[in-house]
Amino acid sequence: MVASDVDGTLLDVHEKVSARTKAAVAAVVADGVPFVLATGRPPRWVHPVVDGLGFEPICVCGNGAVIYDSATDNILYADTLDVPTLTWVAELAERVLPGCGLAAERVGASAHDAATPQFVSTLEYQHAWLNPDNTDVSRTEVVEMPAIKLLIRQVGAHSRDMVAALTPELYGRADVTYSTDNGLIEVAAPGVTKASGLARVADRLGIDRSGILAFGDMPNDIAMLLMAGIGVAMGNADPAAKAAADEITTTNADDGVARVLERWWG
Repeated sequence: MVASDVDGTLLDVHEKVSARTKAAVAAVVADGVPFVLATGRPPRWVHPVVDGLGFEPICVCGNGAVIYDSATDNILYADTLDVPTLTWVAELAERVLPGCGLAAERVGASAHDAATPQFVSTLEYQHAWLNPDNTDVSRTEVVEMPAIKLLIRQVGAHSRDMVAALTPELYGRADVTYSTDNGLIEVAAPGVTKASGLARVADRLGIDRSGILAFGDMPNDIAMLLMAGIGVAMGNADPAAKAAADEITTTNADDGVARVLERWWG
């Protein structure tokens, strides 16, 4: 099985799947090898990537919290933070990271389940990237339903510093990671990582961990890179991701994923 992170890894600097990468992935799939997206994105954000690939893979979304079948638009599995834990983490974040904004990602039965408000955020929450989903609700409303992740945003901060400040206070009640160092961290249920989500897919398909080739570039990819038989970090990867990998390829701007896949499926 081949698993790839999306942003900074599979996608180029224009947030597109290059022609070379698309061809390399197509060769993997044509050989009967499962190809899985493993991303921090929620299911509602994977369809532009799916369109770029030209086929509909199983997706590990929300940093491992969700298994999503893009072909049928079904959520196959979701591991959520319950309301008491969300409330506790939100209160803790506001104490440890003063002035932070909070947001929650939720899932329903599908990627576009209109019955579930899938993204809610407080007024203080400012996206780390362009996004049309800003809301203006109270902290109580952010945490009033189970969520696949709680996002904590502190403008002007480094994500790594936020993780360092918050992690000792969590006492294992939740997992925290980040996919950008631009003042945004993401909290999930304990034990939920891309590795746990990918392991669930591998078990579903009867694939041993040693048979997984995984690509990533940021700290939220580290657990996946470590659990895979071969973990590949991008040339543009965070130093911690590079340290966790078995090898380092070229950057996402230089078709780093394709260059590795072409060694086996060229």
